[in-house]
Amino acid sequence: MPRYQFEARDTRGRVFKGELDAPNESEARVRLRAQKLMPMKVAQAEQKVSGLKKVGGKGVPLKELQVFTRQLSTLLGSGIPILQSLEVLSQSQRSPGMTIALKSMVNDINQGRRFGEAMAEHPLVFDRFYVNMVKAGEESGNIDQILNRLAVYIEKAAKVKSQIKGAMVYPIAILSVAFLVVAGLMIFVIPKFEAVFASSGQDLPGLTKIVVQMSKIFMSYWWAIIGGIAGSVFFLINYYRTDEGKKTIDTVMIDVPYVGDLIQKSAVARFTRTLSTLLASGVSIMEALEIASRVTGNVVIETALIRAREAISEGKSLTVPLAKEKYIPQMVTQMIGVGEQTGAIDQMLNKVADFYEDEVDVAVSALTSVMEPLMMVVLGGIIAFIVVAMYLPIFNMAGSVQ
Repeated sequence: MPRYQFEARDTRGRVFKGELDAPNESEARVRLRAQKLMPMKVAQAEQKVSGLKKVGGKGVPLKELQVFTRQLSTLLGSGIPILQSLEVLSQSQRSPGMTIALKSMVNDINQGRRFGEAMAEHPLVFDRFYVNMVKAGEESGNIDQILNRLAVYIEKAAKVKSQIKGAMVYPIAILSVAFLVVAGLMIFVIPKFEAVFASSGQDLPGLTKIVVQMSKIFMSYWWAIIGGIAGSVFFLINYYRTDEGKKTIDTVMIDVPYVGDLIQKSAVARFTRTLSTLLASGVSIMEALEIASRVTGNVVIETALIRAREAISEGKSLTVPLAKEKYIPQMVTQMIGVGEQTGAIDQMLNKVADFYEDEVDVAVSALTSVMEPLMMVVLGGIIAFIVVAMYLPIFNMAGSVQ
């Protein structure tokens, strides 16, 4: 029987973490509620099967998953049975993880399991969002349309993700170049100037002494400096992977000018797109909110959605708790309110997602336009400081000669 890791809250608000055995995730949640615990997160514990991890991670590139989804939708829409479609697609996959998953699913379906159940056995490849969409398509009988909707969703998600990465690549590249330039000056240029200044016998200006001392420190302890930078990056990455670290860093970053604006808009775009796709496919609002909260990429927005889900379980409207959240834009709550009144909340959410995906484009452009001159000023300032420090003694020597 599968084992599930859970995080749940009791009636007093205390949070508990642990593991339990259950036939499936739904039954695990039922068992937690029977113990008077409100499930917050439930996920299958990591295990290894046939040399392939079955839970967690990203086993398949997003582009390959999108192509597979589109191809499967086309095959099913053409009237080809699921089993035959999977057999055909399993022979044309580039990723070993996808190939193993598809072959395993073919065996499971041959043994009488449903498509969604067989897919749920491979969360390394198909996450909970994907599986719930497929199960909803099976129930409604329009799985080819659901898969087509999934393919569109993955395309848009990949676009937002690439935009965020693009915004981060530029400053990292500039900082790397700045470090290399400064290191080159410290190692190769400044020692030669120092030898010239020493032969002159003149007392060096204070600014020059600082730069020369910095050069000596860098040449003597370059391994410690590089190790310290690498260690700091490694620490931050691993700290961010912890619950406390992610909460702390996300809370700080969302308030940083320009960067926080980009984080907020991208999180709202992912949340509204995911929630719209799930609701349009027939997934319940409670299940859809739980899944959508996990794809936001920011703990602050995720916590706001979890609070909204708890409020809905108490019979409140979705707009009531969201309107109280600082980081949920007012326009989002207004559009959701209109959707609740007209019964077209999925369409309204889809429009909100389109709007905020365009806003992410604008935010990326704004961030890039700000970062570019700022980085140039910083890099130019560092180099100017070193150049001025090295030329001050030369000017002094020229004055002495005159």
